[in-house]
Amino acid sequence: MKLPASDLNHILEHTRGLWDDLRGARLFITGGTGFFGVWLLESFQYANSQLDLGASASVLTRRPVPFQTAFPHLGTDPAIQFIEGDVRNFEFPEGAYSHVIHAATETRPDNQEISPTEKFMANTIGTKRLLDFVITSGAKKILFTSSGAVYGKQPMHLTHIPETYLGSPETTDTTTAYGQGKRAAEFLCTTYAKQHGFDAVIARCFAFIGPRLPLNANYAVGNFIRDALNGTPIRIKGNGVPYRSYLYAADLAVWLWTILLRGRTCSAYNVGSEEEISIAQVAALVAKMVHPGLPIQIAKPLLSADPVERYIPSTRKARGELGLNDLVRLPEAIQRTAKWYAF
Repeated sequence: MKLPASDLNHILEHTRGLWDDLRGARLFITGGTGFFGVWLLESFQYANSQLDLGASASVLTRRPVPFQTAFPHLGTDPAIQFIEGDVRNFEFPEGAYSHVIHAATETRPDNQEISPTEKFMANTIGTKRLLDFVITSGAKKILFTSSGAVYGKQPMHLTHIPETYLGSPETTDTTTAYGQGKRAAEFLCTTYAKQHGFDAVIARCFAFIGPRLPLNANYAVGNFIRDALNGTPIRIKGNGVPYRSYLYAADLAVWLWTILLRGRTCSAYNVGSEEEISIAQVAALVAKMVHPGLPIQIAKPLLSADPVERYIPSTRKARGELGLNDLVRLPEAIQRTAKWYAF
């Protein structure tokens, strides 16, 4: 099912002054079939059609046929080409490209399905392979979608974590493989850009909500919406105390396109909302907006020794340099997401 037209119009309205930079452009996108990627692809397709940009995009994916079958409006668009391959060892397509978006990542939780070493290498080796392609293709700019995980655990005294925070994941903790890999990949992007003379910008992404967010994955708000739509009690796996913030996916697309086309080279920007809310409050808000009166079950009791965990960005840099804001508030974001899944 396509993304809502209202969301695509929202993205176009708040990026309209950017798209001239992509007239006749040829983009190469990794991770184009994931949550971030589909929002970028559909908004690209919409802007390309509405503004007659004459641009094209090549999308690297390990499973192009199932994706094209599931999303025929993208799979049959002549401006979008799907290339089968893995970012770690893909064959370079021929011809020149102007812009590259590296949104491919390994996000499965640290369990038996993939080792910490494999998770780390998937991010680093894949990024190096893509950067070699950037040089070969002559691309002038790359956007790398990194993560707030590069900061490690947010200190209790820091309510909103800025890009200048110099903390990092603990190197002796193997559960930090994802953040370690993203951190190393950021370093690769910066060193390659400085050495080879292209622009590299980094989006450190936090937490999001919107259509196409998986409802059965490791995303609490998605799980809560699933429970509410099913009419079952909303289940909180922990104690409900950690604080998060959520940026709506249409705003996310606005931020990513803006950072790609207006961000300063070799610079990182936090991407997310500053509006903090506890996991328990998120569950209550989902119940209120989707299924009023639905009970909420909290798996673990709150102990006095439990630290208050936070994962909330400071977005002062993105707001000050690029004029970015979170425009869709969380209650509306929950409603829009639930409505899309209900159809």
